[in-house]
Amino acid sequence: MRKDYVLEKRKYAIAGFICLIAVIYIVRLFNLQVSDDRYKENAESNAFLKKVIYPARGLMYDREGRLLVFNQPAYDVMLIPRDVAPFDTTALCSVLGITREELSEKWAEMKNLRKNPGYSSYTPQKLLSHLSAEDYGRLSEKLYLFPGFFIQKRTVRQYSYPSGSNILGNIREVSGTDVERDRYYRPGDYTGDLGIEKSYERQLRGEKGMEILMKDANGRIQGKYENGIHDVAPVSGHNLKLSIDMELQQYGEQLMRGKIGAIVAIEPSTGEILCLVTSPNYDPSLLVGKERGKNYAELVRDPYKPLYDRSIQGMYPPGSTFKPTQGLILLQEGIVTTGTAYPCYRGYVNGLRIGCHGHGSPIALKPALQTSCNAYFCWGLKNMIDRRGTKPADQLTKWKDYMVAMGYGYRLGIDLPSESRGFIPNAKFYSDSFRGASWSANSIISISIGQGEVLATPLQIANLCATIANRGYFYTPHVVKEVSDTVIDMAFRTRHKPEIKKEYYETVAEGMRMAVLGGTCRRANIPDIEVAGKTGTAQNPHGRDHSAFMGFAPYKNPRIAVAVYVENAGFGATFGVPIGSLIIERYLNGSISPARKGVEERMLNSNTIVSSGVKKH
Repeated sequence: MRKDYVLEKRKYAIAGFICLIAVIYIVRLFNLQVSDDRYKENAESNAFLKKVIYPARGLMYDREGRLLVFNQPAYDVMLIPRDVAPFDTTALCSVLGITREELSEKWAEMKNLRKNPGYSSYTPQKLLSHLSAEDYGRLSEKLYLFPGFFIQKRTVRQYSYPSGSNILGNIREVSGTDVERDRYYRPGDYTGDLGIEKSYERQLRGEKGMEILMKDANGRIQGKYENGIHDVAPVSGHNLKLSIDMELQQYGEQLMRGKIGAIVAIEPSTGEILCLVTSPNYDPSLLVGKERGKNYAELVRDPYKPLYDRSIQGMYPPGSTFKPTQGLILLQEGIVTTGTAYPCYRGYVNGLRIGCHGHGSPIALKPALQTSCNAYFCWGLKNMIDRRGTKPADQLTKWKDYMVAMGYGYRLGIDLPSESRGFIPNAKFYSDSFRGASWSANSIISISIGQGEVLATPLQIANLCATIANRGYFYTPHVVKEVSDTVIDMAFRTRHKPEIKKEYYETVAEGMRMAVLGGTCRRANIPDIEVAGKTGTAQNPHGRDHSAFMGFAPYKNPRIAVAVYVENAGFGATFGVPIGSLIIERYLNGSISPARKGVEERMLNSNTIVSSGVKKH
C-alpha cells in the first residue's frame, strides 16, 4: 500500500514538472513572437528596410513675429551591419574626409552596447552624424560602392540671433535613459536639452514617419513596398510664439556685458516674460553641429558659468527689494498704519545695531520705502514676531505664509526647466538652528530687510514687482505665448491673489513712486514715463555688495515690471537702477532719449567683473 502511494505521488510530481516546463516554453515563445520586437525586426530586415522619416521640428517666433529658431537639413551616415559587404575603407574615408583611425573609432562606438544599447546587426545604426552638404554630395554619388550604407536625412536647429540661449535651449542626441523612458526615441535621435527645447519637447518634436523599402536576396534596394501604401508621413512639430521681445532681450544682454547677474522683465497684466537675461551668456549656435561636444565642454569649464541661468536659478539675498513685502504684511496684520512712525537714528538700535543712512526720523511707511530705511522694517518685524499674547514661532509661520502667497520660497512654475525655489526660513529652521533654545525677533531681525537666511531669484523679485503693479495679483510668469496659434494652458491665465488688501498695495506703490521722484531711485526718473521703483543693496559675505532694483511703469497702467540683479556691483542705485530704467524706457518708447544717452553709454561700457576684483579669464 505504501509503495503504491509513493508511486502515485511521484506520478503527480513528474506531471507537475512537465507542466511547468511547458508553461515556461509557452511564455518564452510568447515573448519572442509578441512582446519582443527584436526577432521580428531581424526577420523583416532580410526583406525590408524600414527607413525613418524625421519630422520638421517646430519653429519659434518672438512676440512680434520675428523668426528665432528654424531648421536646416542635416545628414547622417547609417548602415545595417549584417548587410555591409567588404568595402574600400580608404575610399570611404576619402569621401567623408576622415582618417582610418577615426572610422575605426566610430565603428567601435557604434557596436559598444554601453554607448549604443540599441545596437543590433539587423537594424539601422548611425555611424556618423552632421555631414556637411559637400560630404553629403560626394557620398551620394559613390554610395553604390558601399553596400549596406545609406544616408538618413534629418534637421538641426539654426538661430536667427546670437541671443536668448538660456530661453531657447538646444537639442542633443538621446541617451540610453531617454530611450528607456520614452518609446518614441531610438538611439541616434535628438531631444530638447535646456530651455524651451526641453520643456516643450513633446510639442516641438512632431511625429516620425516611416518609408518601407524592399530588398532582394543580396540586400539591394528594389523600391517601395507595395508602391508605398504602407508608408507613414511624418507630422511636423508645433510652432511656438514666445512672449519674449527679442530686441529687448538683445538690449538687456548688451547692458549686462562685463557683468554677472540677471534681468527679468514681465508684462504685469498677463505674466508674459518680455526678456529673461542671464550674464554671462553664450551664442546658441555654439551647441549645433560637429563642434557641439567640444563647445559644451568649454562652456562647462568656464569659471563664470554661462550655462547657469541666473535669472531663474540664481538664489540671492534680495536686500531692500524685499521691503515692500514687509510693508504689505505689516499693514495687513495691523502692526502699522500709514501714519505709524518708527525712530531711525542711522539704524535700528535694540540690543543690537543695524545701520542705516541719513534721513528724517521718526519715519512712516511711505517715506521709509522712499528712503529705504532699514530701521522701520526692523521695528515692524520685531513688533509682529514679539507681539504680546502670541508665540514667535506662530507669528513667523504667519509671516512665512504671506511670503509664500507672494511667490517666495517655492518655484513659481515658469515653463522652463531647473527653476530654483529660493529660501524663506520657517520656525522649525530657527528652532533647529538655535538647537531648541528660545529665539525672538532680534535673533532673526535681518530677514526684515532681505538679508540673513532669505534668498530669492530675480524671477521672484520681478514677479513681486508685477504683483504690486497690478495692485494685488499676479499670473504665473511664462515665456510661451501660443502653441501653433492656440492660446497657452489655463494654468498661466489663473490669477494668484495674496490675502492682502488692494489698498495696501496702493500704499506700497505710492512709496515706490516717491522713491523715484525723490528717493533712492531718482536715477530711474524718465521724462514722460511715471516709474515706481525700489533699490536693493544686498550684503555679500564673499565680496562686494550686490546691486539690485525692481520697478514698474507706467504707474497708473503698468505695461512692464522689471528686476535687475548685478553681482558685486555695489549700491543698487549704481547699476541696478540705471539698467532697469533703460530697459523700461527702451520697451515703452522704443529708444533712449538724448538726455539719457550718457547713462546708456556708461552701462554699456562698464565692467563690474574687473572692478569687483574677480580676474577675467
